[in-house]
Amino acid sequence: MSVPASFPDPAFESRNLSKEGVRLAYEEGHDADLRSTSGPDVRHENGVLDADLEKGDHPSIATSEAPTVVEDEASEPKDPNIVWWDEPADQDPANPMNWSSRKKWGNIAVLSAITFVTPLASSMFAPGVPAVMQDFRTDNTMLATFVVSVYILGFALGPLVVAPMSEMYGRLPLYLITNVLFVVFTIACAVSNSMNMLIGFRFLAGCVGSAPMTIGAGTIADIMPATQRAKAMAFWAMGPLLGPVVGPVAGGFLVDAKGWRWVFWLIAIIAGATTAASFLLLRETYAPVILDRKAARLRKETGNPDLKSKLHSGLPHKELFLRSIVRPSKMLIFSPIVSLLSVYMSIAYGILYLLFTTFTFVFEQQYGFSSSNVGLTYIASGIGMILGLVVVGSISDRIIKQHTAKGEQHKPELRIPIFLTVPAGLSLALGLFLYGWTAEKQVQWAVPLLGTLFVGLGLMAIFMCIQTYLVDAFTVHAASAMAANTVLRSLFGALLPLCGLDMYEVLGLGWGNSLLGFVALAMVPIPALFRIYGERIRTSPRFRVKF
Repeated sequence: MSVPASFPDPAFESRNLSKEGVRLAYEEGHDADLRSTSGPDVRHENGVLDADLEKGDHPSIATSEAPTVVEDEASEPKDPNIVWWDEPADQDPANPMNWSSRKKWGNIAVLSAITFVTPLASSMFAPGVPAVMQDFRTDNTMLATFVVSVYILGFALGPLVVAPMSEMYGRLPLYLITNVLFVVFTIACAVSNSMNMLIGFRFLAGCVGSAPMTIGAGTIADIMPATQRAKAMAFWAMGPLLGPVVGPVAGGFLVDAKGWRWVFWLIAIIAGATTAASFLLLRETYAPVILDRKAARLRKETGNPDLKSKLHSGLPHKELFLRSIVRPSKMLIFSPIVSLLSVYMSIAYGILYLLFTTFTFVFEQQYGFSSSNVGLTYIASGIGMILGLVVVGSISDRIIKQHTAKGEQHKPELRIPIFLTVPAGLSLALGLFLYGWTAEKQVQWAVPLLGTLFVGLGLMAIFMCIQTYLVDAFTVHAASAMAANTVLRSLFGALLPLCGLDMYEVLGLGWGNSLLGFVALAMVPIPALFRIYGERIRTSPRFRVKF
């Protein structure tokens, strides 16, 4: 990931933060109050590590002391109580950055498999909803959609706990514990004897299933240098993209052959295999935790109680936990860029899951699809998503390269060009209109599926543009901006589908989807607004978010 030539946050400039410290935080995909896993430190003049680069303070030093960058550690007297990698640091095998390619890619492969399974479970169950309603003798349409979308509600709440816990205890314990719990809760879904039991355990499975998507990017940043990170990120990101699409396709045939309970048994079997692989192959990658353990071991061996990791945050666990939870909420409330763009992405995400939770009912009732064939209807939107990912990814990178070649200063607003975001928004709306009216009139089934392809294409293009813009625009706060976006997006994805079937019953498929299309049209100008005025808003003291 390239770093912007300038850091636009005026609050950052006013606090005299180190550009090198910000650069490392930006490249490694975390907020600036987390220590860098490589490169020079940001220290105060007395040599104490800065506790929070975003606030520029430390409980043990005066706030007036400006941080300085330690470029050459050899020029400073080394504190014998500071624990660091064995010299030379770039050859210490304990440093995850120095692992062999085989070990790195082995960890990434297991992580990618886990990240595929948990989103798979979000929609694989959808074709079996009518059978569940029959087994539990209920005709409540809200329950029919909520039993699917409640899993995404877990995705909204899980990251608020998983992210700060990973900073305190490391990535590995979170992966292992949540993987085991995911298998347990999935089995509980398979043996549920009531709708309430099924909904409850679906929610818990979603909470723990959010772990690989919450901290997966951090794991990749722990072990891969910036020059090699893009390929690993792409490999890892295919899981959340393909899982919700592949799930219903396989689930449809499985429900038809074995019943809805076997969907959960199959997910539990696959998750059990990835859990076993995680115990065998995954290793801790979070440098602060690795060095904290090394310091603890050395304190025990040497009897020196003053030994402390060089990457120790200096923050009590409670403060670090609370700060990690509060920061995204503040950005969501007080930053118009984060709030408006997150609302746009959340509405688009909610529309997608509304379609996912109603495809089964629409195509069974309108076209007489069987429970196995109805799963195939999800493929069209998946193809659209892949097209959006490829098209926008290639064009966005080309734009940045063209401006860099001209010697122009990189601006985050280049990530949301009007000629991409406006057609993407129109594609989303057009797809909804086409899908709704052709399905209502029972036009040949390929035509409404073409509409869902446009929906997937527009949605993924919007996601790509907005996500890369948020990362580039907030640099030191990028992880918090993305956390705020993820939580709100998951809430919409869980709650908006609840009104889907009722809306179709009152308005019909045509006007129901047209209503969604008009909402999507109303959102189209938002990225264009920030393309034009984004820099002015980012640099305005009026919209500065204080932590």
